[in-house]
This record gives sequence, C-alpha cells and structure tokens, in this order.
Amino acid sequence: MGSVSPYCVSRFHSTRRTTREVKIGELTLGGKQPVRVQSMTTTDTMDTRATARQSIELAEAGCEIVRITAPNLRAAEALKDISREVRAAKIEVPLVADIHFMPQAAMEAAKYVEKVRINPGNYADRKKFQIREYSESQYEEELERLHETFTPLVLRCKELGRAMRIGTNHGSLSDRIMNRFGDSPRGMAESALEFLRIARSHQYHDMVLSMKSSNPKVMIEAYRLVVSLMNAEDMDYPLHLGVTEAGDGEDARIKSAIGIGSLLLDGLGDTLRVSLTEDPVAEIPVARDLARRAHICWETKDRKLEDPREFIDPYLYERRACPSISLNSRTLDVGEKLPPAVLASTTHPLDRVEEIIGETAHSQSAAKDAPVEGLIISLEDSSVLPKLEILRESLLGAVPLIVVDDLREDPSAELPPAKHSSPPLLWHAARIGTDESGVARFLAHCESAGHHPCISLPGTTLSTGIELLLSGASNPPVITLQTTSPWNNPVAAYRALVCALEASSLFLPLWIRNSDPFRLLAGDDFFSSRLLDSSIFSGALLCDGIGDLLSVENMGDLDRNRALAYNLLQGARARISKTEFIACPSCGRTLFDLQSTTQLVKQATSHLKGVTIAVMGCIVNGPGEMADADFGYVGSGPGKIDLYVGKKRVKSAIPQKEAVDRLVDLIQEEGKWIDP
Repeated sequence: MGSVSPYCVSRFHSTRRTTREVKIGELTLGGKQPVRVQSMTTTDTMDTRATARQSIELAEAGCEIVRITAPNLRAAEALKDISREVRAAKIEVPLVADIHFMPQAAMEAAKYVEKVRINPGNYADRKKFQIREYSESQYEEELERLHETFTPLVLRCKELGRAMRIGTNHGSLSDRIMNRFGDSPRGMAESALEFLRIARSHQYHDMVLSMKSSNPKVMIEAYRLVVSLMNAEDMDYPLHLGVTEAGDGEDARIKSAIGIGSLLLDGLGDTLRVSLTEDPVAEIPVARDLARRAHICWETKDRKLEDPREFIDPYLYERRACPSISLNSRTLDVGEKLPPAVLASTTHPLDRVEEIIGETAHSQSAAKDAPVEGLIISLEDSSVLPKLEILRESLLGAVPLIVVDDLREDPSAELPPAKHSSPPLLWHAARIGTDESGVARFLAHCESAGHHPCISLPGTTLSTGIELLLSGASNPPVITLQTTSPWNNPVAAYRALVCALEASSLFLPLWIRNSDPFRLLAGDDFFSSRLLDSSIFSGALLCDGIGDLLSVENMGDLDRNRALAYNLLQGARARISKTEFIACPSCGRTLFDLQSTTQLVKQATSHLKGVTIAVMGCIVNGPGEMADADFGYVGSGPGKIDLYVGKKRVKSAIPQKEAVDRLVDLIQEEGKWIDP
C-alpha cells in the first residue's frame, strides 16, 4: 500500500504535509499556518458562567481552540450564552461543540459555535456490538441511511460558514465498519472517509480529521492510513492529533508525546490536543512544546542525503527481524521475539567504584519488576581499567550485564581479558565507525578477551568490507548509531541505519540511546524538555518495531534513567512493567471528579503488573473508547458507577463510595489480583 500512496513526503527528512486551509471563526488552520493548540472544558455545559470562565482561562493560557461538550439539545442551546459571555470578555478563541449520538444537538450547536466535532462511530449509528455479515446491497443501504442522517449537518455548516471535525475514536466504530474492517486502524480510517465523501458530494470542504486511540501504536497507524487513503482520493484535509484517554502525570505526557510527536516528525499534524486527566490548563504548555518542536524540525534542513530504500511497512506494526542472541547466557537475551532490554547509565565515573555499586543497589531495589538489565559506564582513560574488574566482581549477581562505553581515541586497542564470567561485558567501540581495519581488530580483541562487541555506525550506507566483517563475526555485535550521524532528525537517523543493515542482510540487535546529542529542543524546564524529547525519539522508533535495547542516559541519576526507560517502553506498548491506566481527560459529561477518582483507583491497583484499567467519566467514553482495557470503571449516572470486564458490563449502578472496593473484588474474581 505504501508504494502506491505514501503517507508523508519523506520518513527521513522532516517535511510538513501540504493541506488546504480551513477557517474556524477568525482562526485559520492547516496550510502554512502554525500548528494550533487546543483543549476542552471540564465544567458542566449547563453551568454557562463556569464554562465561559474556563474557556477564557484556557484562551489566556495560550489555547487557540476551545472545545465544549454538548451531549443533548439543552446543552447545545446553552452554547449560545457561553459564546456570548466569552465574546463579551473580548476573547475571540473559536469554540467547538463536541457531539456524540445526537444529530439534533449538532444542528443546534452549529448556530452558536465556529466548529462542530462529531464522532462518525456514533453520530448516525447505535453501536450494538453485533456480529453481522453485510451483503453489498445491505452495505450500500447503510451508507444511504448515513447520507440522509449526515447531510443536514453538512448543509447547515456550509450555510453558516462553520468548520467540522470528523473525529474517529478507536473502539467506537460502527457495527457496519467493525464487520467489514474490524476494530483496526484501517477501520478507523474508513469510518472517517465515509463522512468525508458525503461532505464532498455537497462541495463542503471545511473539515479536519482525527484518528484517536489510547494506544499510540494504533493511533499512529490510523493517521498514516487515513492520509494515504485521502491521497488516493485527492483529499487534502488538515489533521487534529491526539492520544485519547492518556491519563495523568508523566505517563500521560510520555504517551501523548509518543503518538503526537511521532506524527509531527513525519510532517503530519495541523492542530493538537494533549488529553490529560488534570486541569485542562495543564495541557497547554505540553501541547505548545510539542508544536514548537515540530516547527523546528520542519524548518531545519538536513544535509542533502537521498532517502534509502526502506524495509518497514508503516501501516502494519511488526518487530524488525532480529534472531535472538544471548548477552548473558543465564538471564539476558535480546531479539525480535523478546521485549527490548533496559540499559541505564550511572552518574559516577569508573574510578568511583563504591559510588557506582551503591547507586546500582539503590536502583535495583527500587523496582524488582523493572530492573536495570545493563549498567552503562563510560571509559575515557585506560588507566582506570583495573577498576573495571573490581566493579564486575562487586556487581556479581546484581546486574545481568555491564556496558562499557569506550570513548578512547583508539577503541580497537587490545582489551583487558575477562577475569570473571559474570556479569559479562558488552564492549561498545564508540569511535570506530566504518574504519574496516579498526573494526576487524576490535572484533578480534572482543572475541579473545571474552566480551560481547557493540559498534556505532553512521546510519547511511555500509561498505562491502564492513558488511563482511559484521556478517562473519562469530559473536554477532550489537549496533547503535554514531552521535556524528549526518541526519539532523534522530528518528530518521536510526531509520537510515536500519535500512543500511537490512540492505546488507545484517539482522543484528539495535540499541536505541537517549543521550544529549539527540535532544530536539532545549526548553526552560530541563527535565520536561528531555522527557518529551526521549518520548518522541524512542516512541517513534519502538512504534515502528525498531529497537532491541533501550537506554536513557540524560535524566540524572541511575534510578531516574531506569524508570524513564521502562515508562517509555510501556507508553509505546513495547514492554509492560506495571499497571496500565486509561483515563479520559474529563469534560462536561463527566459524572464524578476524574482526577481524585483516578488517584483512588491507582492507589488500590497500581501494583498489578500487566493489567489495564480504564477510568471513564461517562457512558460516551465507556465500553467503546476503552477498547484495550481489561477492566473498566465508568460513570453511569450521578454518583453511580458501572464496572466492566473488557467491553462487557458486569456490575451496574454501584454507589461511587463503594466502587473502588467493588472493582478490587471484580479483579479478584477474574483471577488477576495479587496482593501488594
């Protein structure tokens, strides 16, 4: 499919996709306009003063588009007063009505706001989760019914000069789409295209698309697919990016940066929202940072390098081929059938052995389910080599692997023999590059010394000599990227490295390194900036199936580096090391305090490794939106909670004060509970 209609200009040079411009009130979106930042109010829409006040607060914080839920006709009518109050405060931020299930509400809302968002999965359909086979004639009848239901809104928006967002959500696809395309990224894209074609038949084009999921991997594939399918039909509508139900705190920022940032690097995206289960004002700085990074990448021209031939299918997730190899014969293997291994760097130099040992012991005791699997130490001076054997002896049984980051001018010099069999050494020659004689000496010395080799390559092409050396190595080396790679975009650099390896039929393990040379943008907040950079960089590669080892080396101490590496893997769904929480960001439909409730659920269940729990404020974000969850906690009425196992409701109308305890009981009944 990619060879017919690619989704981006280049996966190796960050170039913005060309779209039409769409007017949303006084604001223009798409084309060459800046990436617009938006958010959503969390107040009850019927409380018009509170909603207007929060809309103004968002605008003053830098939000450029404000969305307000309109779950029924009365709420849609209330938008009139909300809009009037916002405009009376001299705030011209465009307002968007968020519609689910009720075409009448959309028709009413269009009178008062600049944009209407509809969900194609439930605007004209009532999801019944039915398994049904549609004949061609039956499918066409369904599309005709859809045409009749959607056309009035198209004509009203066209008449009033309103924009529209076709907002597809994973898990709320219609039964019609589900039965033809499944609960898949392709189904999400096709769901939106049904509505786009109807709008185009009426010469209405003021539309924006979104393909949201709580799973960044699904979300990324869906956006790529919908752009490819639009290209095939000469459509150029702008994109609204977002990871829905991302949750709160660091995990939510990681997940959002992975999904949104990956697409922005590929040139996709014209507006975005970072959905946090926090005060909506907290979304704005994160969203602005992501938008800023996108423009820096788009405006930074790489050296003139041709795009290599790529072997990855961007529309179908699959781990890059890499046969399993052992880095520690007892405890650490890496390869395509295994989750990426976690490496982390110490903050102490090698000559401070006692500090390294203490820091390692503290980090390893911090989370037994998320240990450091490889300890990275820097070697800049041969005089400290005797300390290495002392360190190995001291860390026997504490870490599976020690990674020596050899920064000496001649890393191919003779290496010290291994006096201890454990922990083994992964010896990284940081400065060899494509020096064939140096690589040959280094591989030979690693073999005679009993160390596993690791080599940095430039990420463009490999010479025949290097190919032969690497393919003939008796101990397959780990490969990583030279920090002097000619690619400005670090994701593109690793993609190019993969292409070079694949073209030479070298299926060697790849180490993704988060270190200073790969920072995309320095921000005011040191740790926040690096968190976003690491999330975008690592997440984009992991969601492409690239990466057998992962390290974070720029977040301070060893424990922080270890924890962030695991959080990055979990955010990209590459390795699960703790409970996965899906929590909607709250809105006027929410039937309880989402922030406090989410924290209560986390306190009771955060020790359940590998279990996914969704906390949803209302039935709109219920069984459909939490498609990936094992268990669901869903508001069904004021003070009432429904509990789900998967998409099946098993407990109804539980008083909220009992609901967390009943959720724990349910997890126990399903055999997924362990005592903390």
